[in-house]
Amino acid sequence: MKIIKYQLLLFGALLLLSSFSAVYKAYGLKKEKSPEKNKAIIFIENAFSLASQKAKAEHKYIFVDAYATWCGPCRQLKNTSFKNTQTAEYFNKNFINLSVDMEKGKGVDLATTWEIQEYPTLLILDFNGKILFRSIGYLDAKQLAAFGKRAYQN
Repeated sequence: MKIIKYQLLLFGALLLLSSFSAVYKAYGLKKEKSPEKNKAIIFIENAFSLASQKAKAEHKYIFVDAYATWCGPCRQLKNTSFKNTQTAEYFNKNFINLSVDMEKGKGVDLATTWEIQEYPTLLILDFNGKILFRSIGYLDAKQLAAFGKRAYQN
């Protein structure tokens, strides 16, 4: 008899907990995460003209992540370096960040214009789209921050 009571109690507790999950889903609620964990570089995706207009309006340089979907180091950048809190804060504050798939849409023409032959290629452009700095290959968060700071040291 005691075993049945404990089983019923356990079942009731599980049912109660699962109902909270259903409420979150029904009302479209999301569990809030710490803002520190969600901090990442915010990119404009595949829209160079928009990034250029925004850079001119805000008097900022453009940071370009030129990537290919099959590129392992490109994915590593997105999953690590671009999600570093300090690096993300610096780039979000000082640059208009643009991410471009160089093998699709206008990315193909931009790859030719910017002479991109290897991935990932990171660029810093002035307001008019002139290349100021270029880096090829994976950069960890510290190297990426140093790359971004070079633009404002010259």
